[in-house]
Amino acid sequence: MDGYTALITAGGIGTRLLPFSKEIPKEMLPIIAHDGDDSLELKPLVQAIFEQLYTAGIRNFYIVVGRGKRAIEDHFSTDPGFLEFLEKKGKRPKGMSDFYEKIKSSNLVFLNQPEPLGFGDAVLLGRSHIDGPFIVQAADTFILSDGVEYLERLTGLHRKYRASATMLLREIAQPQNYGVVEGDYLEPGVLKITSAVEKPETPRSHHAIMPVYVLGDQIFEALSKIGPGRGGELQLTDAIQSLVAAGERVIGVNLPGDELILDLGSPETMIAALKLSLQHADARAHADREFTKTKRGPPGRGEPGIGKTVPEHGSLPALVPLMIEWRPAHDREAASG
Repeated sequence: MDGYTALITAGGIGTRLLPFSKEIPKEMLPIIAHDGDDSLELKPLVQAIFEQLYTAGIRNFYIVVGRGKRAIEDHFSTDPGFLEFLEKKGKRPKGMSDFYEKIKSSNLVFLNQPEPLGFGDAVLLGRSHIDGPFIVQAADTFILSDGVEYLERLTGLHRKYRASATMLLREIAQPQNYGVVEGDYLEPGVLKITSAVEKPETPRSHHAIMPVYVLGDQIFEALSKIGPGRGGELQLTDAIQSLVAAGERVIGVNLPGDELILDLGSPETMIAALKLSLQHADARAHADREFTKTKRGPPGRGEPGIGKTVPEHGSLPALVPLMIEWRPAHDREAASG
């Protein structure tokens, strides 16, 4: 995917996360990451997305930011002096130095979105900068996949069907809060889109759009021709529908059930994402403990035997957030008593 450009949208004001998001961008919400050596790091979500795209081979990035998003730009500005300070203190910030190396070997451009005029408006900001197919991902949603398999699948199918637009889909029972598409199957898990509607009151399918896309240049012309849609904003879904109406090929790719979406864009979806990720984090920690016992040799007296050797890195994603479950004081006292 080294021929692709990535556009990461981080310009929204995060109204669903107020008052937290008044001064702190929602894209800077932290996740706890396991990075190879099993040490823990606290990473902003937008950094995790950038690093995932970087791992896929992308080196050209445009990050759309809005008013009050200076923290994102500061975070992506290398600070050698800070690393030297940590070294003098005896710290070894390998995660920070690796992140800075990724930044230095990438082309990063920040695009300012002065007003929150919608997801489509954020994408349109790339018109004068991007040539050829590009990947769009919202910076409040992380895909837990096997490496970068979901990106490889999207770009591969985009090329295979010579699509003007390709989007990630997920089956959701009540998709009223998403863009929703209808279509005909081209092959298992792949739809040729026949209609796309942003947040319909009465959805006609359960195919919900997730904010990861592969788009061609045609999307810019489509966005420039449509007017404001739902919420008075420029909606990317409306532009995709105009491509469908014009006879362009638009496809949707279903995300398999074993790949997870961590959506930190609202309190409700954040809770669901954290609950899912907690299950994976517990399983990962258990696998690491079992593997440590296996490497140590036969169990000692009184120590339970290990029925199966656990692979060193397990089969779980390497990047998972953790959730701490808080309980009222009287519940904790009861549990300890």
